[in-house]
Parts: sequence; structure tokens; C-alpha cells
Amino acid sequence: MKTYFLNRSVYKIALVFFAGSTALSSIAQTKNSDAKMNAYVSSLMSKMTLDEKIGQLNLVTGGQSITGSTLNKNIAEKIKKGEIGGIFGVWGTNYIQKAQEAAVKESRLHIPLIFGLDVIHGHRTVFPIPLGMSASWDMGMIEHSARIAATEATGEGINWVFSPMVDIARDPRWGRISEGSGEDPWLGSQIAKAMVRGYQGNDMTKDDAVMACVKHFALYGGAEAGREYNTVDMSLNRMYQDYLPPYKAAVDAGAGSFMSSFNTINGVPATANRWLLTDLLRKQWGFKGFVVSDYTAVSELQAHGLGDLPEVSALALKAGLDMDMVSEGFLNTLKKSLKEGKVTQAEIDLACRRVLEAKYKLGLFANPFKSISPDVESKVELTDAHRKFAREMAEHSFVLLKNQNQVLPLKKSGTIALIGPLADNHSEMLGTWVVAGNPAKSVSVIDGMRNVAGNDVKFLYARGSNITDDSLLNARAWFFGMRQERDSRPAQEMIDEAVETAKKADVVVAVVGESANMSGESSSRSDISIPESQRELLKALAKTGKPIVMVLFNGRPLTLPWEEKHMNAILDVWAPGTEAGNAIADVLFGNYNPSGKLTATFPISVGQIPIYYAHKNTGRPFDGKGPAKFKSDYIDISNDPLYPFGYGLSYTTFSYGDVKLNKTKLKGNQTVTATVTVTNTGKYAGEEVVQLYISDPVASISRAVKELKGFKKISLQPGEHKEVSFNISTDDLKFWNNSLHYDWEPGQFIVQIGANSSDTHSASVQWLK
Repeated sequence: MKTYFLNRSVYKIALVFFAGSTALSSIAQTKNSDAKMNAYVSSLMSKMTLDEKIGQLNLVTGGQSITGSTLNKNIAEKIKKGEIGGIFGVWGTNYIQKAQEAAVKESRLHIPLIFGLDVIHGHRTVFPIPLGMSASWDMGMIEHSARIAATEATGEGINWVFSPMVDIARDPRWGRISEGSGEDPWLGSQIAKAMVRGYQGNDMTKDDAVMACVKHFALYGGAEAGREYNTVDMSLNRMYQDYLPPYKAAVDAGAGSFMSSFNTINGVPATANRWLLTDLLRKQWGFKGFVVSDYTAVSELQAHGLGDLPEVSALALKAGLDMDMVSEGFLNTLKKSLKEGKVTQAEIDLACRRVLEAKYKLGLFANPFKSISPDVESKVELTDAHRKFAREMAEHSFVLLKNQNQVLPLKKSGTIALIGPLADNHSEMLGTWVVAGNPAKSVSVIDGMRNVAGNDVKFLYARGSNITDDSLLNARAWFFGMRQERDSRPAQEMIDEAVETAKKADVVVAVVGESANMSGESSSRSDISIPESQRELLKALAKTGKPIVMVLFNGRPLTLPWEEKHMNAILDVWAPGTEAGNAIADVLFGNYNPSGKLTATFPISVGQIPIYYAHKNTGRPFDGKGPAKFKSDYIDISNDPLYPFGYGLSYTTFSYGDVKLNKTKLKGNQTVTATVTVTNTGKYAGEEVVQLYISDPVASISRAVKELKGFKKISLQPGEHKEVSFNISTDDLKFWNNSLHYDWEPGQFIVQIGANSSDTHSASVQWLK
């Protein structure tokens, strides 16, 4: 057999030619596809009446899932009249089949509906809350979770999902921090792209693809005081540097739609903000999709003080909003506003075109019923493969916060006391914003422990407390008919039973924390500690002297200074999803070694909020050494968080060597490679997220003390070491200056590599232009 070797230079030329030819071919195909779409939509619009065009801008809720305080009426009649462009909050082939048939068979022009749903972290198979998934630092797994969600959602006729939520959040009092990816714009951008790819795939006309809807545009996570729907007010520099990047990343990934946020930006509500929806999103970033309002956000412009419903509807349209969710302000006022000259025909046509283009991109004109199949529906939901992946995703999301004296992993022998209101519970396993998931099909912690432990472990159980005995919290944290699973016995009686149970065990596993509805939309908390009823239970258990493993359910960073001091081990499991109990047991018993790392800082006290690692240095920084007076600090508490960004332990230990640079002086567009040796110094195989940060100590504006610029997740056997390298270019040095120019400046840069944002090794480089 002859072997042929291609000359390297010839290979490079061939590769460049091939890449260039492929790019040109792709551009040509895109232009051809766009031309066909434009021709089709233009032809359709030429036949549409004004009322039908306005009807396409109307998004209504079918009422199957209630995610707001207002419902739409007379939906069937409006569909036939062409007064509805889409329906959300419904799922299942039976309902969607009938609604789509009404649109394409009984409306004049047979225009199909688009069907949307809040598919936030899974559909029927529920994955950990997004904040939890982000703690995996695994883009492949995160993308696959979105792919599975798309497969299940399309199986029930859904073709548009209100996800991903990419809002940067640095205030854990805000309930919706649970739905995002934490505090860092670089990591948030990577996750935004992964989610969009997972939902949309490479062809949205495929039966198992959905259109992503990126939310909430913009800056929603910057709500003052962490209070839901509150004012957002920040400098343009902070906006561009810290809060906007994940939205831009989603645009670059090809996201098909955006959702406007409830808050104001520079004094103008996002839903009526032309600078935001048109100048920034479309003109600067080149977004080609459509923008929908959030739930009744158009009518809520009245409460913002912008005018009555006709006025605010006109303002929203002119700003660049294409679809009105629930308010029906567009439907009921735009025709009159056109006659009065408050809006133009061109503005209505443009919004209508964008909605129709979305339906074209989804292939709905070619086949309005493309993914509506009862056979498919039954085959893709909660499959064994999906549940298996949900279990793995949950395991990778858990963060080990403490493990004193290696109390974990647990032995698969002896007696274990499972105690706490979340230990034998199905309803709280799935987390917030779960629309179609069935809590009854989730795995409880006690069931998971029994599934994994084998026959040599004896389990004892006591409830110990209710999730909360606070009457106000109990009334407001459960809504729309939901109820806390409560035990009617007196609190002390439950605690006494738990203590007696603990005394009989070798180790106590206390399963405590927040209920699913203590985080999420409209679930801001001023006190982010564990509810008092559970704290009292933990205090009583601690007095027994038994080793206590705290399994923490939470939708946000919590203040845990007492727990950090008194618990022997703490495993943060967020809200793990359908396979909660099995995944928790896998980690507790050591079938999987936890590798999660925090993506949002845990404060010691709410008085430190907002707290995040990429803060400015100030002119009087306090480094924890020497006199503290007249420094930027507190007189009653440390500046440091309880657990920093990027933090997470393992059952094994890792050591980091010094950071080595292949060069220390650079010029122009050269690159530098930073390398560190990481060694597994413990007894277990484990995974480590090696994190790269860069500091820019001297610049034209005050910079963050450090910024995440990369990471690599590695796996090491006991005693094994690996060299981990990062290639750093000038793109990693760029920032937005006060002129909103994105560039880098010459000077010294400090390269930091380590296990978390507070534990790094560093080396310095001089970089000239």
C-alpha cells in the first residue's frame, strides 16, 4: 500500500482555499435563502389587510400555564379573524393541533401561529436551575440540556422558547438570579451561545428545533435593591463592560428573537426604548430577528408614566418592538394611531415582516404542523436517555462548599439519618419556572439515597421542621394555588423527633434550604438566610455532636456564616431537577466526585450586597493588612465573601504550580502562552476547573481588579499532573473606555491562574502597541 504525504505549505494553501470557498458558498446560500424569504413574505404582505398585519403583532396566553396576572379572552374567535400572531403558555399536541388548524384553515390567509413557552431549564425532563447548570462550567452539557429541552418541547408542538435568560446579576436578593448564569459577563456569554446553539441547532426548519428568545433585554439583573421590576440606573461604561456582553454573544450565535425587559434604561422603559431596541440591538449589533415584549410590558408603560394605552403602544412600536405580549395594546390601538399619524404604515409593516420572517425561518409556512405528532410526543418525553443525562447534569452542577475531616463521601454502610423538610419531598425538587415538568415524577432525596446506597445502609427519617413557619413568607412564596407541604405538628415536637433520630445514626444528612418558589420571578428576599424554622432544626442537630452533612437547596447565593461554622460538610445542590435524589446520592456516596464551581459570590451578610469578584480597586483599598481606618471597608465585617466566585471543593485536592509565560515582553498582535501545572494531590480521581483571570493595573479608566478570560476543565487521577495552557491575545485585553471605544491599551498585565477568583498564582507581562 502506498502512503502519500502532502507538502505542508501546499496543505496550508489547500486549507485556506477550502475554507474560503466554504465561506463564500455559505454566504451565497444565506443570500439566496434570504432572497426567497423576502420574496415570500413580501408576496404574503401584499395580500394582507391592515387588521391582519396588526394581528400578527399580537401574542396571547392560552391560560394553560399562568405566568402573569392577566389573561386573554375570545382567543378562538380572534384566531379565525387573523387577530393573533402567536400563543404562549400552552403545550400538548391536542390543544396546539386545534389552534393551528383554526389559523391555517379558518383564517382568510391561512397564516400559521407561532407557539411559545417558558422552557427555562428543561421541558418534561427538568434539569437544574440555570444558576446551577452554570456551576458545571461545562458548555457541552449545557448545550445538550437545551437540545433535549427543544426535542421534548417540539414533541408537544412548541416552536419558540422564552430562553435563555442571560441577565447578569450581582445582587442575590433578586429572585431571578436563579434563572441566569451568575455575575460574570465572559462566562455568561459562553453559556448564552451554548444555549442558543442547543435550542436552534443548525437549521430551525427541523422538526426538533425551536427558536430561542433571549431575555430580558436589557440589564434586568441590575434592579436596585434586588427588588423585582425595580429601576435600573447604571453608567454606559458598566453597561457595555459588564451587563451587555451576554446579549451580544446571543446575537452572534444567531438567536432568532429577543424579549424586552420590564425595567427602565437611562430613564426610558426598555419596551419603549428606541436606543436599546433599534440603535443598539439592530444597528450596532446587526440583529435580524424580532423583539417581543414581556408579559403586559406594553400596558405597564402607563404605570411608568409614559401615557395612556394608545400612546404607549405607539411608543413601543416606534422604538422597535414587534410583538405585544398579552396587553393587546397593538391590536386595539394601532389602527387608530395610524389614522392620527402617531405611527406610520412602514412601522407596522416592518414589525409584521419580522414576525412573519420568524415563522418562515421555523418552516411553519412550509409545514404548519411540522412537529405536532402524538406519536413523537410519547416517544421523546422523559425518556430513559433524557433522565440519565438529567442525572449527570445535576451531579456536575453541585458545589461542595465544605468538607471538614473528609466526612464526605459517605460510606455505604452503617446508619444514616435523613432529616429535613426537603428530604422526603417531590414538589420542591424541580426548582423555579417549571411549566411542564411533573413533580410527581421527580426522584426525592430519600428515594435516591435508597436507590444508590445498597443493602448495607440503614436509613432513618424525620421531617424536623417545615420549610418555613413565617406566615408572610408562607403566604407569598406559594402562589397560583400552590401550597407548602406542611406538617401540622408543633415545631418543637418535630425538632425533638429529629434529635432522637439523629442520636441513633452514625451521620446526619440534613436536607434543607429554600423552596422552589422562594426564588424566581417576583421572589425577591431581603433576608437570604435559611428560613428560621430550619435554622432552629440545624442548631438542635448540631448539639447532638453527630457529624452533619448539609444538603442545601437554593435558587440564589445565601448567607451561611452560621452553617459554615457548625456544619461538617455542605453540598450545594441548587434545585436539581427530575433526577434530584439519584444525583444527590451519587455525589454523597462518591459515585461522582463533585466538580462544580460557583458562578455567583456568596456574601457573609446582606450588608455586603452587591458583592462580586470583578470590583474596582478604589483609591483607598483595604487588603486586610495593617490599620483599617480610612480604608474602603466595613467596621463590623470583612470585605471578603463567604465563598468567592469560582469556588468549589472536591473529594480530592489539587495543587497549582507557578504560572509560566513563554514570553514576558510583547508588541502589537503577538500572543503569549500562560502555563500552569495542576496536580491531583489527594486520594480520589477528580475534575478541576482551571480558571484564567487578567488584571490591567494601569489604564485610562479604573479597571476591575481582575476579569475572567478563560477556563479549562481537566480530569486527573490521584498523583497525576497536567500542564494547562492558555493562549492570550490582545482581544483578551480589550475593554470599553469612557468614549465607548472597545480597545486595549499598552502596559503591564497580570496573568492569574487558579482554582477560584481568590486563589490564584500570577505572572506579569509587558505589552506594547
